[in-house]
Amino acid sequence: MIARYQRQIMASIWSEENRFKSLFKVEIAASYAWMKLGLFDESVFKEIEQATYDIEEIKTLEKETKHDIIAFTRNISNRMNSEAKKWIHYGLTSTDVVDTAYALQFKEANDILEQDILSFMATLKRLAYSYKDTLCIGRTHGMHADLTSFGFKFALYYDEMKRNYERFVMARKTIEVGKISGAVGNFANVDPMVETIVCESLQINQAKSSTQVLARDSHAYYMTVLALIGSTLEKIATEIRHLSRNEIGEVSEAFGKNQKGSSAMPQKKNPISSENICGCSRVLRGYLTPAFENINLWHERDISHSSAERIIFEDATTLLDYMLNRYEQTLLGLVVNEKRMIENISFSFDTLYSQRVMTKLIDKGQTREDAYDLIQRLTKEAFNVRQSFKTLLLKEGNVTMWLNQDEIEACFTNDYYLKQIDYIFNRVFS
Repeated sequence: MIARYQRQIMASIWSEENRFKSLFKVEIAASYAWMKLGLFDESVFKEIEQATYDIEEIKTLEKETKHDIIAFTRNISNRMNSEAKKWIHYGLTSTDVVDTAYALQFKEANDILEQDILSFMATLKRLAYSYKDTLCIGRTHGMHADLTSFGFKFALYYDEMKRNYERFVMARKTIEVGKISGAVGNFANVDPMVETIVCESLQINQAKSSTQVLARDSHAYYMTVLALIGSTLEKIATEIRHLSRNEIGEVSEAFGKNQKGSSAMPQKKNPISSENICGCSRVLRGYLTPAFENINLWHERDISHSSAERIIFEDATTLLDYMLNRYEQTLLGLVVNEKRMIENISFSFDTLYSQRVMTKLIDKGQTREDAYDLIQRLTKEAFNVRQSFKTLLLKEGNVTMWLNQDEIEACFTNDYYLKQIDYIFNRVFS
């Protein structure tokens, strides 16, 4: 992942140094397991535990061996003088170490992502309650519909993010998994207890079955959850972008004193953070293709997945961490123009209240079809002559024969649209 979209805390997890550190942890854990099973004594394990490696030397060896894990284990052995070095990587295959080391890196990354998600949810909840009673236009098909609460938008996003969080917790369990089952996963050259001890000591889950590699359906599921979270962020960002348009103007991203919007047009104040999130989400979903393609490997293993995973695992986790942190700050600084929301309500010449009038006519005895057609005609006229829908109603005999002035006036109250908002919030946030 390029530095522009990467926080240092996540970069360090996927660094070359941490990769080898994780590989070494697995090797040490495997040696500890063999010691516990009596293959050698504690003094030998201590020597292995204190072994060292050098990344530059490993790179040099890899040029000769064309195999990164052989270069890694040989570098460790080459730097040891005792007989203990013969037990390095004993009974293991490369992917025992690689896949289990991935689990350690995923666990570190997931600790950060989980806190990111919870923090983002807290911000959504804060915005939901801050604007719970703020009226705004609800839009369907991009057009004015009924009135709604601006805070309700964020309550809905919170509810969606809560489902994402539940999926993420489940995905963590499927991805933070180790395997030490040997060349084709049949434990022929390694005692099954080695795997158990390794996973317990590293505090990760243990695979119930594997070939030479862990089955990649778990990885595809994990990547899908990350993409879902990114898509929720894009959903929020798209709404902010729409509401930021000049002709709507109900919200805007914070704009710094020395910030510039366009190299050509000095007046521009663009929703750049929201646009950034939409673009990043597209990239995040793009990682699903190789993740799903990696499920299908030849027989007990090939390495067609390996090159792709060196890219997509780091990029997906790092990008989502960046997105969650950047957009939380954007929402915390969001400028909400409640005055403009009220102005936009009047833009439709009171036709927003048409459903209430239609329902009232039905209650009084009109058929739905007759009430609908009558109200539709009057709403069209309101737009055409640019006159209040309520004024037209009071002049229309086909309405006043059913409804008196007070009954018509009662259809144009705004608190009607917030009467169930507490009920909704209690369901979402309980």
